[in-house]
Formats: sequence, C-alpha cells, structure tokens
Amino acid sequence: MANYKDIKGFHVQSLSTDPAASQQAGGTWASVSSTNTSRAYRAAAGTSTAGLVFGGTPPIIGDTEEYDGSSWSEQNNLNTTGYNMLGCGTQTAALRHGGYNGSYLNVTEKYNGTSWTTGNTTPVNIDSHTGSFGTQTAALAVTGNQSPGPSTKVGVYVYNGTDWTTGTSVNTAKEAAGGFGTTTSGLVTGNNQGTESWNGSSWTEVSEKNTTRLLYGGASGTSNTDGLVYGGTPPSTGKTEFWNGSSWTEVADMATSRITAGVGNSSSSALAAAGGALPPVTNVTEEFTATPAANFTKTNLGQVYFNSTSNAFKVTDQPVPGGAWASGTALNTARQQGMGAGTNDAALIGGGTSPESGKTETWNGSSWTEVNDLNNARSYMAGAGTSTASLAAGGAPGSAPNHDAYTESWNGSSWTEVGDLNAARREFMGSGATNTAMITAGGQSESASPGKNTNLSELWNGSSWTEVAELNTGRAMSTGQGPSTDVLCCGGYYPNYSALVEKWDGTSWTETTDLNTARAGLSSSGTDSTSLLVFGGNTPPSSAKTEFWNGTTWTEIADLATAANAGNGVGVQGTAKAMMAGRTSPSISADVEEFTAPEANSTITVS
Repeated sequence: MANYKDIKGFHVQSLSTDPAASQQAGGTWASVSSTNTSRAYRAAAGTSTAGLVFGGTPPIIGDTEEYDGSSWSEQNNLNTTGYNMLGCGTQTAALRHGGYNGSYLNVTEKYNGTSWTTGNTTPVNIDSHTGSFGTQTAALAVTGNQSPGPSTKVGVYVYNGTDWTTGTSVNTAKEAAGGFGTTTSGLVTGNNQGTESWNGSSWTEVSEKNTTRLLYGGASGTSNTDGLVYGGTPPSTGKTEFWNGSSWTEVADMATSRITAGVGNSSSSALAAAGGALPPVTNVTEEFTATPAANFTKTNLGQVYFNSTSNAFKVTDQPVPGGAWASGTALNTARQQGMGAGTNDAALIGGGTSPESGKTETWNGSSWTEVNDLNNARSYMAGAGTSTASLAAGGAPGSAPNHDAYTESWNGSSWTEVGDLNAARREFMGSGATNTAMITAGGQSESASPGKNTNLSELWNGSSWTEVAELNTGRAMSTGQGPSTDVLCCGGYYPNYSALVEKWDGTSWTETTDLNTARAGLSSSGTDSTSLLVFGGNTPPSSAKTEFWNGTTWTEIADLATAANAGNGVGVQGTAKAMMAGRTSPSISADVEEFTAPEANSTITVS
C-alpha cells in the first residue's frame, strides 16, 4: 500500500502577480528632509540613515552636511572648494578626491566625522565624469575627464588610505559615469560606453543599462551584484535601474527628475538622493525604499506557482534563448584546441597549441591561475569532468600526422598518467561528468580512412578504456557535453563540414535532428542529450553562431561577440551558463566569453 506522503505531491502557491526578481522591483522613492543648501554636481558618502554631501555649485562651495535619517545638519567645510568631485566611504570616514573649481583638481581630503584633512594628491587632475567606490582606506577611481587633455580616459587609480597608485584600466573610456561597490567587487557604468564589472583584478564588460544617459555619479550599491543607478541627462530624467549581477531592470522613477544625486555607499534597497540640478539647482532629497509588500515572493529558480490573474501555472526558470554572451577575463596563455572542463564558476583549461603546450589554468569565478602542467604537452585532445576531477585524452604531441593515446587525470592539483586509449587519435569528441567516466567518439586516427577520420568510440570506467558501439558516421572536430551515458555528438568534418548530430544512450549511437549550420571545431556546454548549447566553429570561415537544443529542436540564439574556431568550451552545469576560453579568431587568442541566461517567469504549457 502506498504511503500518503509519497503520493500527495507538493503545495503550489497562488499569486496574483508573478514574483519579482528582487525586492527593488517593488521599491519606491519618497521625499524626505531637504538639504540646507541647494547644490548640483556635489559628492556624497554614507547611507540613507547616515549620509554626507559636500561641495557643489553654483556658486562653487565647500559646504558639508550630515544626514541622520530625519534631518540635515551643517558641518565643517572642505578645505578646497569644488564640484564634480568624487566621493566614497562613510559619514564618519569619507573620502573626497578630484573635482573642478576653474581647473581640474588633484586634491584628496579625508573626513573624520568632524572636519576635513588634506591628504596626498591623485596622480592626475580629475573630475566626476567618472565612477568612484570603496572606503576611506581602500578606494578606486575610474577617470572620466582629466588634465592634461579634455577627452575621457580609461585610467583607474587605487587608494590605500595614504597614496594613490595606477590600477588596471577599464576596457572603454567612460563619461559622466556612476560607480558602486568595493575595491574587490565593484561596477562602473558610463553614458553609452558600456558597463564594466570589477573583481579586484580585472574589468569585464557586462550588460548595458536600458536607458543611455550621463549619470554624473547617480549610483549606489555594495558590490558588483547589487546596485542602483538613477537620474541623469539629457534630458533630465528620474529613471532608476537595478543591477543584480547579470542584468539591469527598470524600477520606480524618482519623483523629481534631476541630473545628479546619490548617497552611494549604502545597499541598493535604501538610499538617499540629495540635491542636484533639474535645472534649476535644488535641495530636494528623496529616499528609495525596497521593503517588500506583504505578498512579496522573491523568485527562486525552479519554483512553480499559479498566477490567479492570468489563470496559468508558471515556473521560474532561465530561458536560454534570452541569454547573451559577454567578454570575460582573458587566459594567461593564448591557446586553441586544448581541453576544457568545469563550469563558469570553476573551470579548468589545459594544453592546446600556441605552439603545443602543457600549460594548465584554473578559474575560480574571478581570475585565472596557472597550475601544474600536463605531463605530455599536446593539443587537439578531448576533455571532460570538473575543475577538480577531470580527464585529458588523446591529442597531438606535434604537427599532424602525429596522434597519441595518452590519458591524464586531474585531481585538483596535479596531472597523473592513467590508461591509454586503445586507438591513438586527435580532434575527437569527449564528454563526461567526472574523471571516472568518459565517452569519446570520432576523430582522426592513423589507421582510419578515407581522410583518416574514424567512427571509433571508447568508454572510460575510471581505470581503463573499452571500445564500444561506433558512430554511424565517422568524423573529426565534433563536440558534445553531458554524462558518459547520455550525450550528443554534434557537427564535425567528414568528408565536408557536417551538421550531423548523434545521440549516445550508454549503449549505441542514434542519428537525431541536424544542426541548423554545418561546422567543425565547435564548442559546447550542457547537462545531457536534452539540453545543449553549441557555439563557434568553422563553416568556413569562423562562425559566431550559437544554437540551443531543447531535446527536440535546434534554435539559433545570441551570437558570440567574436567569431571563433577551435575554442575550449566549458559548461557541464547546463545551458544557462557557458564559457568559451581561448580560440582561433582569426589568430590564436586568450580571449574569454561567458554566456548567461537571466531568470524569468514562464508559463507552463501542457500538451
């Protein structure tokens, strides 16, 4: 007799509206106490309950005011008046740098809750056509306008509490930008020059705002995954957008449109916008509050609910066709046709040709680190597994027609030689979830003909390789991702560029729906034969095309930013995230691109 607990199912929430992706989606702006002095282009620090504004124009002033959550009080003035300054830190430990008062300034001042003290100057004279974030002892400034030279710059300067030093430049110069976060996790966004995320060592271009505008510092947030931008020009606007680490969402507009505003060191769910230019200059102050409504339900991937308004069952998922590619942190060593394993957050890249190399790098979600080399330098090999448990099989130790049967296992710190393939080959598909189970198929073999392309398949059981059922059509330079019992072999070359796709069920290969675009040397990411991304390849020429497989059909979705061939694909975690690390485009490259699909609420259809 069945147990009730085994058959009762689960409770499905009934909601009148779809869950919001964040609390900010339900946030609103409300007027609070105005500053004592009307001003525009001033700088700010602190939070919505302990804020600080200083400087501004017109006229050019050094006035400083503190906010305690209910009212503003005047404090000691800056030592050097100015506007278009940069500000960050807290109410009792604020930092002012740069600005303009007839010429660009290199002034640095520190506020201790009572008065300002002049510190060491910035390396260049700068104003707030830029982004700044951090604390009084660890700050980062992205230059906009600087002297000498009136044009926007890519320079970045880092402050350690005493001195400024030159940091890693942004990819694209920013004008009238806004920034928020810390020196290890920040974000800066300009007018129409893109948005870039900072991880403490490098800048990565990410999704652009929905509305292009000059922000002049209208930004607030605590990290590169949580922030707001608001206001701006032209024309003066009150538009507000929330950044969740992968995309921008428009939320409630400010009540009063204006050019500048922002107390920028607070959480994106509660901050103050004080003063600014409408025009004219104003002292109006607003506070954004994102306290959720009583029926607020935050989105969680996989949640199922019933929308009583639309009378439909829905699920929160990541619809892959809505995803996009963005530039990632470059590898330390340029390469093509190496092995790739792991995920967007924890990856492993090894070997490749630049020329043939054994160099191996690991990715921790923010930076690439060189680790122990492969024992046998080679390229055109197959890889499978995770960043701590992977395999590298076969390949080419030198130029064609050399092939090898080497197999090496990675344990998270070093490579160990294990059982060789039965047939030495190169340019073949390999797939598996760990270093104890892998399926290989096709490739080039010295004993195969014509063209030396083979239909051989071998299965790894953790200690040795066994020949299993052959592909229906032998070919080289194909791709696939998934466990060793459920995977697709896609594309390749034999005798021409191929769109063929075959499915492995653990016992045999079966032909299924072809790719939309025939190609070889492509890369892939996926979980099994029902969910796969393939991207790049050679058609010829090199392709940027990305296709998504839902278990039934292939759909073309967002292209790679740069056409790529012979890349190293990473992504055993699924199709909502993927990575292309290294490639030919058209020369051997260290470039990295990452694919991310945003969360969304989708209607469940029943057939």
